[in-house]
Amino acid sequence: MDLFSRSWTALRAAVDDLSDEDFGRPSGCTGWLVRDLVCHLIVDAQDVLITLATPSDREPTRDALTYWEISRTPPAGDDPLDALTVRLAAAYEDPRLLKFHLDDVGSAAGRAALLADPACRVGTREEILTVGDFLATYVMEWTLHHLDLIAHLPGAEQPPTEGLARSREMLEQIVGSPFPAAFHDVDALMIGTGRRTPTEAEQAGLGPLASKVPLYLG
Repeated sequence: MDLFSRSWTALRAAVDDLSDEDFGRPSGCTGWLVRDLVCHLIVDAQDVLITLATPSDREPTRDALTYWEISRTPPAGDDPLDALTVRLAAAYEDPRLLKFHLDDVGSAAGRAALLADPACRVGTREEILTVGDFLATYVMEWTLHHLDLIAHLPGAEQPPTEGLARSREMLEQIVGSPFPAAFHDVDALMIGTGRRTPTEAEQAGLGPLASKVPLYLG
């Protein structure tokens, strides 16, 4: 719960630090500008609120690791929801409106997470998770999207080190193998999720893991 809060607070602070010009720069998400990614974060915050308000008495069907839909194929860029996000982001026009909406909905999502019982079960995407596992998935989501947000913003604040370490740990568990110890957490996450191509030295350092990554998490 604490790691969710720290990761989410840091990401929202990074958005708040953006200049108006930054919203028109590319993000680390292929085909999305920074403004599109921020609009997606608003939808994510709504998902947190909706899910936490959808209790269930059923047994969990997924946990923080099995929640993800895993693919070895990069997104084709033709997902209707992705296209809708771009149109919604453009409709805001003034970046300050995006900031205001994210702060408004995002703050509410953060408060709801702090008030939730980690042992309770909730429903999302036709699956059942404990609240603790659901929020753990968002530690990785917030961390990866924080990296996406600052991908073309040199000098911007990195995600919290604890969130990077936990996200790397989760990715290694999903892959079933650790990344080389020499890899910084950021590099492990970027390479492991296909956000950047490894250098020749990194590719060699991956060893057998090279055949297992990148993985695209959806």
